[in-house]
Amino acid sequence: MSEIAETPREGASLHAPLARLLRPLVRLLVARGITFPALTDLLRELYVNVAEYDFALAGKEQTDSRVSLLTGIHRKEVRRLRGAGAPVSVVPAVVSRTSRIIARWIADPAFTDPQGHPLPLPRTAEGNAPSFETLVSGVTRDLRPRAVLDEWLDRGLAFMDTQDRIVLAEAAYVPRGDGAEGPQLYYFGRNLHDHIAAAVANIVGDKPRFLERAVHYDGLSKELAAKLEARAREIAMEALQQANREAHAACQEDPGGDHRWNFGLYVYAEAVPPARPADER
Repeated sequence: MSEIAETPREGASLHAPLARLLRPLVRLLVARGITFPALTDLLRELYVNVAEYDFALAGKEQTDSRVSLLTGIHRKEVRRLRGAGAPVSVVPAVVSRTSRIIARWIADPAFTDPQGHPLPLPRTAEGNAPSFETLVSGVTRDLRPRAVLDEWLDRGLAFMDTQDRIVLAEAAYVPRGDGAEGPQLYYFGRNLHDHIAAAVANIVGDKPRFLERAVHYDGLSKELAAKLEARAREIAMEALQQANREAHAACQEDPGGDHRWNFGLYVYAEAVPPARPADER
């Protein structure tokens, strides 16, 4: 006989929003071949990890029994899974290097025009004049600028104009790559984590700590939804570029430390299927 887990009333109120939140993630999991048993194994490990590290009592050693009580996972399984260490988010080298170079190109006044747009850059220039070489060498000296340029041209992050200058392509603003270390998957995990973490902090905290808002309209025509989506992209890019410029400038005087900051935006639109009558559900 299967055992039916009882959910506290406070937790039951999360069922509907969780179902909506998880649906697109489940769609991705099914598309990528991650089965339900595989997801269950991952969730079991995460439940134990979160209970062990995030719910430890001050001045007391966390026990298998308490982790089992918090998670509903048998103590034998808890004992097997504990001690793995909190998950660590490692930034792939290609993501770190590329994002830092692009961030400088669109933020540093030496590499932007008066309107803040990234300048087309010659490969080299005399002295400290703006060039792709000075841009890259100002961020990293581990790689030759020519190697970075070849990689970017191959990936479509930059192209050469008629004056043989290097131009930052629009594709550079959109992370791509389907591999395990690809930028797209890295930012998928990072950005969704931070958005959800901000929302959770606002729910479980004494008062909302983070800005987490959205403008939304329903019942729109397809044409208006597309128009608003295009305009929202323009507004979002302006906000991101302004935030990047100010953060880049502030970092020049910052002594550094162990904190991080993320400012993100999203735009979404879809056709909503009509609700089914109650007797058809």
